[in-house]
Amino acid sequence: MTTEQRRPAAQAVDVFLNFLATERGVSPHTLDAYGRDLTTFLDHLESAGVIDVKAVRPGDIARFLESMQRRSLSARTRARRLAALRSFFAFLVRERMVDRDPASDLRAPRLGQRLPRSLGGEEVKQLLEPQAEDTAVAERDRTMIELVYATGLRVSEVVSLRVVQVNLEAAYLTVVGKGRKERAVPIGSLARERLQRYIAEVRPQLLKGKMSPLLFVSRGGGRMGRDRFAKRLRLAVMRAGIGSKVSPHTLRHAFATHLVEGGADLRSVQMMLGHSDIGTTQIYTHVARERLRQVHRKFHPRG
Repeated sequence: MTTEQRRPAAQAVDVFLNFLATERGVSPHTLDAYGRDLTTFLDHLESAGVIDVKAVRPGDIARFLESMQRRSLSARTRARRLAALRSFFAFLVRERMVDRDPASDLRAPRLGQRLPRSLGGEEVKQLLEPQAEDTAVAERDRTMIELVYATGLRVSEVVSLRVVQVNLEAAYLTVVGKGRKERAVPIGSLARERLQRYIAEVRPQLLKGKMSPLLFVSRGGGRMGRDRFAKRLRLAVMRAGIGSKVSPHTLRHAFATHLVEGGADLRSVQMMLGHSDIGTTQIYTHVARERLRQVHRKFHPRG
């Protein structure tokens, strides 16, 4: 197929992605994911000789899902791609670019309940203790780790956090999360103390006379990226002697898990995490129950 022949379907994808970016305000990360999934589907259509979205039938999508299964792609990946197609074709129907939705009757692959990896309280303590490298960069890293664990921020939210979004006197911060929705999140006393020290003493050392609206900056005053924070976290985990794999998202899971285990209600946790659907937050009730089962099996004489 030439680029010219493929254009009708590709143009429809471009219109949809533009809608997500401008009208829905989805994050660049989410936009990239939609783009990759829909491009993969376009490649499948192209190989089947389908060049226009108006010609797509349920069987084309079913065969696309079957091809992924044959390639041993996980049920989660297949479900995500089907969700992208459902959103895409629902949009095309609303915009009257197609007459009917070929994805509406297809069922997503069944997913098992995957419990998120978390950290124990002692592991968090280890991460926050000063290590051999006690520099301004190391203290910045500990402040970021403390803040994510204390607030449950997404990594994209913490690296884009601005100084004006933090109210230390009232002990809360405001975050603009997914879908450009703003939420207020309280800051605990320990995180507040560390943040005060970082702003007063550490951040000026990193800025080296430069100006930046961002709260967390790199050595030399530049912007901290998502990947940079993840790399610094892995280094802190290694230095703390924690054997398990830890990502920024693990800290977010630990925040929510420890709240639920401590008796927090799901609605409050949902608001702090910025979940639009409480069904997403309910995973933490499963985590808490599984933790209790593990304790019972380990310590009860007939466990």
